[in-house]
Amino acid sequence: MSLAVAAPDVPAVPAAAATAPAVAVAGVRFAWPGHAGFALEIERFEVAPGERLLLTGPSGSGKSTLLGLLCGIILPARGRVEVLGTDFATLSGAARDRFRAAHLGVIFQMFNLLPYLSVLDNVLLPLSFAPERRAEAGGAAAAAEARRLLARLGLEADGVARQHAARLSVGQQQRVAAARALIGAPAIVVADEPTSALDRGTQQAFLDLLFAEVARAGASLVMVSHDVTLGRRFDRVVGMDEVARVAPGGPAP
Repeated sequence: MSLAVAAPDVPAVPAAAATAPAVAVAGVRFAWPGHAGFALEIERFEVAPGERLLLTGPSGSGKSTLLGLLCGIILPARGRVEVLGTDFATLSGAARDRFRAAHLGVIFQMFNLLPYLSVLDNVLLPLSFAPERRAEAGGAAAAAEARRLLARLGLEADGVARQHAARLSVGQQQRVAAARALIGAPAIVVADEPTSALDRGTQQAFLDLLFAEVARAGASLVMVSHDVTLGRRFDRVVGMDEVARVAPGGPAP
């Protein structure tokens, strides 16, 4: 199945981004609506180019909300979220989607695989919307790069690559989601609990691949995990209570 489509123009990364933080959050407040909602407030949070950062914290501390802000999936009620020198508030929803596809590799907590596509097509999917990443992945030979990543994650059998994603185990789906995020050398990799469904041996193989591919691309890595023992592999470990305050929900004042 061919997934090649004509990609619309991707918002350009400003030239100043080369010397700016990969991620810069300032004076942000975001509130989830409803009786059970909460608000996340962040005065300042930055990730340096090429930095590998681990975010830790208990459930309800706002980790996934912060990642949603960093990916431009949600926008703050106030404050600025800049990624690669681009303020997400200046982009339309469609432009944020294109920017995310071009520059961010995202491993979602719920994987977000398309169940009716094969494993291989799921991994290749971001390249349909990001010509720069397709070129990095080898252009017409991108399928070979996808198979290389899958093999490094223990999914090398051709039969697995051709299976529909819906037929995979949870652990296999998590590894496919990782390969999809890493293909095409994105500038920033964002991972929300990417090892939660993996056994210890598979977890170590995954982390070896993750760090090797991030280093290969010169990318920044922002990863969320409850497992603080992983911290020794990162440049910096940050607790959510160090950068954010969770308050009762409601509109921003």
